[in-house]
Amino acid sequence: MQHPQPESTAPQSGWRKVWREWRGFVLFIAVMLLFRSAIADWNQVPTGSMIPSILEGDRIVVDKLAYDLRIPFTLIRVARWADPARSDVVTFESPEDGKLLVKRIIGVPGDVVEMQDNQLLVNGEQAQYHTVPAEQLPDPLHRLSRRIQVSQEQVLGSSRAVMLHRLRHPQIRSSFGPVAVPDNHYLVLGDNRDNSQDYRVIGFVPRDLILGKANSIAFSLDYENYYLPRSERFFQTLN
Repeated sequence: MQHPQPESTAPQSGWRKVWREWRGFVLFIAVMLLFRSAIADWNQVPTGSMIPSILEGDRIVVDKLAYDLRIPFTLIRVARWADPARSDVVTFESPEDGKLLVKRIIGVPGDVVEMQDNQLLVNGEQAQYHTVPAEQLPDPLHRLSRRIQVSQEQVLGSSRAVMLHRLRHPQIRSSFGPVAVPDNHYLVLGDNRDNSQDYRVIGFVPRDLILGKANSIAFSLDYENYYLPRSERFFQTLN
């Protein structure tokens, strides 16, 4: 008399076979997710709030270890070795709705920041502005030179290119402050000063929401030209 085999043997054997065939791929995906969450990431930039430094279609490289070490997939820090500095380009979760944003730090804790008609003052020092000639602008901006103005903004030893529109965006305030940046908070602005949802919309950014520092552009696609690559922007560093 033959005894019937347990019904669970075949399914279990099937799952073990699937695991043996796919475990390498599954482990690779798991390692990549851990890497992107805690060590380094690359983020698409779908908007123009950081023009001229970051164009729409740029894919930026973000150093998640620039300031601290987080438990993957959380905002919990287990070690901290640095704090964001003025002019750093950082990614963070918006305190307003949790969306991932990229902006530039203008004020660190203790700073007093003011802006009057898009003229920046930090700790009482007036920023200096020098217009960038149209022929020195990257091609997408060169074509728009009659509608925009790009200047090099210098204050407290830091420098970056900022852009203004000759026809101002009515919903973006060109003046605010003076305001004091609280402890463990940062004041961020977009380099595209007339078209950025930054401090003027979301307020100060808590330190714990900052995820990493954007160091460079990995590659770039031109959305307005059939998504062709902008090879001149590959591996370009961000100031």
